Amino acid sequence: MSVPLHIIDVPALDSMSAASVFEAFQEQPWAILLDTCNNQLSDGRYDIIVYSPVVKLVQESTLLVESAEQSWQSLLNKDRASSETEASCPFERISEIHQRFCDSVQIQEETTLPFLCGALGFFNYDLNTRLADIPDANPKQYSTPDSCVGIYDQSLIFDNKLNKVFCCYLDESRATEMIRLATQPLKSKAPASSTQFALSSEWTSNLSVDDYQKNLSKVDDYLHSGDCYQINFAQRFNASYTGSEWLAYKRLREVNKAPFSAFIRLEDACIMSVSPERFLQVKSGQVETKPIKGTRKRAKDEFEDKKLSEELLHSEKDRAENLMIVDLLRNDLSKHCLPHSVKVPALFALESYPAVHHMVSTVLGELKADATPLTLLKGAFPGGSITGAPKIRAMQIIQELEPDKRSIYCGSIGYIGVRQDMDTNICIRTVLAENNNLYCWAGGGIVLDSDISAEYQESLDKVAKILPVLAESLEVPFTHE
Repeated sequence: MSVPLHIIDVPALDSMSAASVFEAFQEQPWAILLDTCNNQLSDGRYDIIVYSPVVKLVQESTLLVESAEQSWQSLLNKDRASSETEASCPFERISEIHQRFCDSVQIQEETTLPFLCGALGFFNYDLNTRLADIPDANPKQYSTPDSCVGIYDQSLIFDNKLNKVFCCYLDESRATEMIRLATQPLKSKAPASSTQFALSSEWTSNLSVDDYQKNLSKVDDYLHSGDCYQINFAQRFNASYTGSEWLAYKRLREVNKAPFSAFIRLEDACIMSVSPERFLQVKSGQVETKPIKGTRKRAKDEFEDKKLSEELLHSEKDRAENLMIVDLLRNDLSKHCLPHSVKVPALFALESYPAVHHMVSTVLGELKADATPLTLLKGAFPGGSITGAPKIRAMQIIQELEPDKRSIYCGSIGYIGVRQDMDTNICIRTVLAENNNLYCWAGGGIVLDSDISAEYQESLDKVAKILPVLAESLEVPFTHE
């Protein structure tokens, strides 16, 4: 089977943002928005909307659940359109099905647009227990699966530089329906249930201040004993809520304007990410990762804010911490990149966001001919900037000391397109909504000379534009004691 790929302009959407158009899709399961928030730190050029995948791959603990539309059943290479298979890790199966999909698509024209069609979804941090020697003590803590990846035969791609919108598709009738939904009058897009959002309880942490500091002391013991050079440690915040997750996301994106934001609607859950961090990008075989390590809060006073950013840039501790993770990622990329191709063109750059300043470095490489974006992703997952170094030992200590699983936190959201291009984020500044509960995590890298009280405050600084923003509907504003 060879299906031609079509790319057409959608002039009716040219004056609209991806977020406003996504109103039409936001209640549909497996609808996903990849959202740059027009932030120039990622170049901010392209936003992507998908819905109604032709294949769904869901990793539930040790069970991989597959389903396909009848016309795409051949991608599963099975005699039925759905199945459940004992499998602990989804990467190989996704790679196999994605490759079959790519082989069936005929690309008729060159374009600089990303993705076009292909695989898009998320991978939870907790998949690390299937990729390394890390015990999984509580496999069913959350109802959200460990990964959900769809094969999408169509997309809307928003070019924020040209102010144009393109529909990429394989099936004309399905594309016509997608465009019809996207262009219907805005007033009919938002059902009544989408007009309200409120917390019904205050945010609470899974660790008291004392417990947090005790666990950081244990981290410090591991550092002094030589187990690791750096360990990322996080706390989890929880609140109950009612109303529209999409409305909550719109509030978050407006305040954070993060370049690797995303909204994912599942049957029984939502993921709202306002991440500033790229994990892995592959474009024409060129690989890029941009680890964040080093943080200072923002100040309202311009002079004080500048002082804090300069302090971060000249901090020997933060530079050393950043360099440790750069070295880890150079090693991870080297597994699947050509020898001597891994370079570090930018060290210790400053990126400033509404809540914090970050120190960011850039690592580049060239993918080997026999490697794919998915083998690269699997080999480097989860991202080293949110584990520590050495990576496996750091993850073992995280598993021992953090009281709850990370779920989507520190996992990745992104796409692998039909031309083997890829872009993924690190799911920091990310909220999981399931069973009328919100979960949000924050932490930081701990090294030998870390100040425990300062590290605790840094974890709060990182969610200073998330927890209070979503708590505005409460009579009592967010506080943390």
